[in-house]
Amino acid sequence: MAIQFSTTVRDARLDTIESTIGTGPTLEIRSGTVPANCAAADGGTVLATLTLPSDWMAAASGGAKAISGTWQDLSCDATGTATYFRIKQSTTCHIQGTVTATSGGGDMEVSSTSFTLGASFTVTSFTLTDGNA
Repeated sequence: MAIQFSTTVRDARLDTIESTIGTGPTLEIRSGTVPANCAAADGGTVLATLTLPSDWMAAASGGAKAISGTWQDLSCDATGTATYFRIKQSTTCHIQGTVTATSGGGDMEVSSTSFTLGASFTVTSFTLTDGNA
């Protein structure tokens, strides 16, 4: 049998992610191949960079933690196809995952994966879910 945690413990673990990364991290949406892990070098092109709200994730509930507020960039940095994201504090990557259009099943979903220089985009879904239920 696998180890199992209560919902209270899973929620606490998720809330610790946000407090460890801190307030106002940056979200980079990038093209190219997803790096092997957060310690690997950035790849592809930065399509958009935005500073997330101070309280960027809602309080964990039921073993999940979703975005807080609106995650939107009114002016993309480059033109290309979004494939992955990185959430960083300063230059340190703390979270990375895939990007797809809304309902595409990626780790993060955005209004469209086709980014155009100067156009806007919105993150439509991003939820962290803790395992060991």
